[in-house]
Amino acid sequence: MKQFLDLISDEMKAAFEAAGYGEADSRVSVSNRPDLCEYQCNGAMAGAKLYHKAPIMIANEVVAKLEGSKVFSEVSAVQPGFLNLKISPDFLAEYLIEQAKDEKMGVGAPEKIKSIVVDYGGPNVAKPLHVGHLRSAVIGESIKRISRYVGHKVIGDIHLGDWGLQMGLIMHELSLRKPELPYFDEAFEGEYPTEAPFTISELEEIYPTASGKSKEDEEYKAKAMEATFKLQSGVRGYRALWKHIIDVSVADLKKNYANLNVEFDLWKGESDVQDLIPGMVDYMKEGGYAYLSEGALVVDVKEESDTKEIPPCMILKSDGAALYNTTDLATIMDREKNYHPDQLIYLTDKRQDLYFEQVFRCARKTKLVEPATELVHIGFGTMNGKDGKPFKTRTGGVMRLEYLIAEIREEMLKKILDGHAQSKEEAEEIADIVALAAIKYGDLSNQASKDYIFDIDRFTSFEGDTGPYILYTIVRIKSILAKYEALGEKADDLAFLPCESEAEKNLGLMLTGYGAMIENAYKEVAPHRICAYIYDLANAFNHFYHETKILVEEDKNKQKSYISLLMLTKRQLETCIDLLGFSAPERM
Repeated sequence: MKQFLDLISDEMKAAFEAAGYGEADSRVSVSNRPDLCEYQCNGAMAGAKLYHKAPIMIANEVVAKLEGSKVFSEVSAVQPGFLNLKISPDFLAEYLIEQAKDEKMGVGAPEKIKSIVVDYGGPNVAKPLHVGHLRSAVIGESIKRISRYVGHKVIGDIHLGDWGLQMGLIMHELSLRKPELPYFDEAFEGEYPTEAPFTISELEEIYPTASGKSKEDEEYKAKAMEATFKLQSGVRGYRALWKHIIDVSVADLKKNYANLNVEFDLWKGESDVQDLIPGMVDYMKEGGYAYLSEGALVVDVKEESDTKEIPPCMILKSDGAALYNTTDLATIMDREKNYHPDQLIYLTDKRQDLYFEQVFRCARKTKLVEPATELVHIGFGTMNGKDGKPFKTRTGGVMRLEYLIAEIREEMLKKILDGHAQSKEEAEEIADIVALAAIKYGDLSNQASKDYIFDIDRFTSFEGDTGPYILYTIVRIKSILAKYEALGEKADDLAFLPCESEAEKNLGLMLTGYGAMIENAYKEVAPHRICAYIYDLANAFNHFYHETKILVEEDKNKQKSYISLLMLTKRQLETCIDLLGFSAPERM
């Protein structure tokens, strides 16, 4: 179905053409003065230059052509030539009926179904998730869901950091603590144990200890690098130990990401493309793309139009070692071969903008991707504490993500138990759901590229622009619908009547913007658009709720129309929060 704004713009365009001003821009927009009108058109202002005529004269002629319009109930021309518009309640009711019948409530199918890979800028194995991992997971999950909802095929890949020196550090430290393990005996020919020689807690302690030692002890670091070389050279025991590290880490990561309602289609890592690197390097050399510079192998990616310095993309260091660039380019090559993506979306800290500029240019120059493949980097800002600095624990350390979730959950549990008659078990279930909404909405309501303050008190509030407020609105609607059905009525019998009150009309008009909003959120890769919409929608509904006697309305047809508005509002809100990656409880 056609977007509401497009329909009313079509009506305005026909009026401009009928008045003889078909070349003027007759697009309609939401009014920036809602106290005066609902929509506006500034086409007469632009038309004045085209037709050498006073804009108010053009506007008045267009108004005359809209006499008897089924779309507008009121059209007025105001100095110096603006057109102020109000929508016909009958036309609005007809649109809402069609929107409610539509499976996606006005979201059109894409002209072409794209194949999209979302790279969540994954975490390193053997290290706990911390608050710095929150944004890539939350934003990536929402982008994946939005893209699927509008009709595209999307693959989410965690892209684990599972190769390199960190593995050697863990293995060397383990060899000092447990030298008797068979993995370090190169003469061992038997089967290695199926059970890992460490727990996730031990593993998470081993890595920072080893990392700290390597910074102070050159000999220790050299041994760790030797262990890394053995792993990457395929030494049997080191590969078996590496698999244990991966298995234990991934099991813990899956649990933690599940707590965030984040899922991945692929659990690939840097290790998956290591075998592709030698061939890729040869291809770049033979193709004349790569050359030696001070011993390192590089590809020039600077362009004539650049106004800033763009350094070459390094493929191999002077000692022949691969870098993150190398792995990311090999991963692009692998994705191109196996998934033929139309678009690759990467999520990382915005401080990596230059890095991805280099990698993307290199991928294009060396023809690792098709010319039409879109390469997109979503660089997100920092999550800060109230002091404006990166979010820390009270002791100044980087907070583990599971501790942050637990802290928000405890805060929500206190608020839910305060003055509410329900069991502690039920309150805990609700607290889990609402805490997730508080965290995700608190993050996603901000434009991704901007830093923001993670304010626990504000994010857990049931008032204002917060996740709990959105959920409270949904639960309120559920409660009204349940009471309506308890009266013996059916809430799924949709029937919209022309609105009579301003609050009712404002809610109806708000609902018409859903399809365009979703399509814009997808095109702009901007989940914050959805947050802004549902906050405005929740406000419009709550105003309607306070102004309208819904359940005691004696006119059954009018009451059914009210209930239809509630049903469509609930459907939009629930769809939107699912696209943001959380859900609503039945009661709060």
